[in-house]
Formats: sequence, structure tokens, C-alpha cells
Amino acid sequence: MSIIDKTILFVKTKLEQAEGGHDWFHIERVYKNALLIAQEEACDLIVVKLAALLHDIADSKFHNGDETIGPKTARLFLEAEKVDEATIVHVVNIIENMSFKGGNFERTFFSKELEIVQDADRLDAIGAIGIARCFNYGGFKNRALYNPAIPPKFGMNKEEYKNSDSPTINHFYEKLLLLKDKMNTPTGKKIAEARHRFIENFLAQFYAEWEGES
Repeated sequence: MSIIDKTILFVKTKLEQAEGGHDWFHIERVYKNALLIAQEEACDLIVVKLAALLHDIADSKFHNGDETIGPKTARLFLEAEKVDEATIVHVVNIIENMSFKGGNFERTFFSKELEIVQDADRLDAIGAIGIARCFNYGGFKNRALYNPAIPPKFGMNKEEYKNSDSPTINHFYEKLLLLKDKMNTPTGKKIAEARHRFIENFLAQFYAEWEGES
């Protein structure tokens, strides 16, 4: 069995009980997005595949905000599979540096592989699936759909973003609508443009229905 097949099996098992927006199917979509983007980029495809598969192996949102669990889990798995140290370090660096964290997080590591996997992950946060994931997580956290009296909060630091409990619609403005302009690769940017427009159309319809106008 190849290291990719072993990683897929590991991730499927590990995320069997995960929240619907961060489950195996999220990983699979990110993996497919990453492969699509990688076709147009000079990159280490093994690093891209492993990082895409392991990027949410232990999301800090579901581990009391602990951002070290994911990278540690990925490293232990890759070490057990005797993956070379340079590849492990690269994959772990990607996992540690790809999260949105309110949009104010400064990366300390840069690589083409990080750009590819980050774009792939961000694409799954916008468009039709991004909308579905957003409301799924809002329901998981028992958040209001929308409250006109609570405006979106911009410029949050990492802790404020992580601890926010604002209505789900606010998250569109605090994250989803910002992602189009944060894409790294030409392919990612092109796909993001279409998905961004879908979100804008959805919001227009949402507000029209909220006000009884449509």
C-alpha cells in the first residue's frame, strides 16, 4: 500500500466522527482541489498530497483551541510510516501556516506547496459548499442564523476570531468574502472568482427573503 493510500485510510478513520464541515469529505474535496491546482504549478506533489490529506487531522476548533495537536498528530503518523524527515518538516510547516485565523495571521513559512494546499482549503470555504459548511458549523455551535442588531466585526485578532460566537451570516463578512483576494495561485484565483460571485448572489437573496421582499 502506498503512503498516500495509508494516509487516506488513517484520515478516514481519525475523522470518522468529525463535524460535517471538517470531516473526511472536506479533506477529500481539498485533496481534489489541490491536485487540480498542482497541475499548473511546479511543486513536490507528494508534499502537496500529504499536506492536503493531513491539514485538518486535528483542527484546533475541536481541541480547545490547541493548535499543536494537528501538526503533532501528522508528524507521529508520518514518522511511523518512515517518511523522510525533509518531507515531514515540510508537511508540518504547511499545516502550521495555512489557517485563516481572522486574516491577521502572519505566515512564518513559505513554499509553493503551502500556497497550493492553502488555496485548495480556502476554495472549500466559499461557493455552494462553503455556504453549506458555514451554516453546518453555525448549527453545530448553536449560533443564530442572522441578527441585524449584531454587525460583523472586522480586524479581529487571532484570539477574538477563534472565540467569536456571532451569527453565522457575520462569518461571511469576517472570512468567506475576504478569501477571494487572499488566493495564491492563478488557478485558485480563477475558481475563487466564480465561487465568490455565488456567495454574493446568495446573500442578496437571503436579505430579500429576510425582509419579505422575495
